[in-house]
Amino acid sequence: METGSTPTAENTMPEPVWTGLPPGLLRMRRLLLVVWLGLLTIAVGLLLGLFAGPGWAAFALLPLALMVWGWPMLGRNWRSWRYAERADDLLISRGVLWREETVVPYGRMQLVEVTSGPVERHFGLASVQLHTAAAATDACIPGLDPAEAERLRDRLTELGEARSAGL
Repeated sequence: METGSTPTAENTMPEPVWTGLPPGLLRMRRLLLVVWLGLLTIAVGLLLGLFAGPGWAAFALLPLALMVWGWPMLGRNWRSWRYAERADDLLISRGVLWREETVVPYGRMQLVEVTSGPVERHFGLASVQLHTAAAATDACIPGLDPAEAERLRDRLTELGEARSAGL
């Protein structure tokens, strides 16, 4: 290709359309952070204050500092998660410091399941778990709205069956 020329349509792949995770996942994770580290802060402060003296109760500030640090980190992690449905595969991208992108070919999917634990159900969330023949390409998309998780499961199952029939 000459310098200054633009690439032809045949040489470029269309940019995938990325979908981020809903904000309910971030709310759930931040609430769990506050609840668990808040309880730990109180417990450490009370126990050390009663048994070791009031000076030692200052160590209760460690879980509190972890909570203050974890709040924006959860936001950064949540923003890093995204997925894209392409013609032949599903892309899942995540990670803040270490970016990880997983490509799951539709024809290699063996099982697509929707799971939702008690905390996820309380927040109206579900996860889509993808299983392939190679365990290294198994993937999960957490924190989806249940309707989107079921739509994605049905679409991926349909595409997987169509692609595996051609193998």
